Amino acid sequence: MPAIPEEAQAEALRAVAEVSLRRTEDIARLDRELREATLTAVRTGAPRSRIRALAGISPNTLYAWLAEEGIEVRAKAPARKKEKEEK
Repeated sequence: MPAIPEEAQAEALRAVAEVSLRRTEDIARLDRELREATLTAVRTGAPRSRIRALAGISPNTLYAWLAEEGIEVRAKAPARKKEKEEK
């Protein structure tokens, strides 16, 4: 153990930085794996809503991945206007 507090703090901060870097790398690797698994599932014809639910991703993320891979994505439907209730 370091003799002075500043050395102990520096050592602790280096450990935090190292673990943070490993975490960032792990997250990036897992994101790539999730993307590939998701695209494989889409290519097999699995329901996209089920894929999204299992992957825990938003529709925007899924459809961005599909578009980047050149997989067909239907056009977004126009927003519907809500009809006012007559009183």
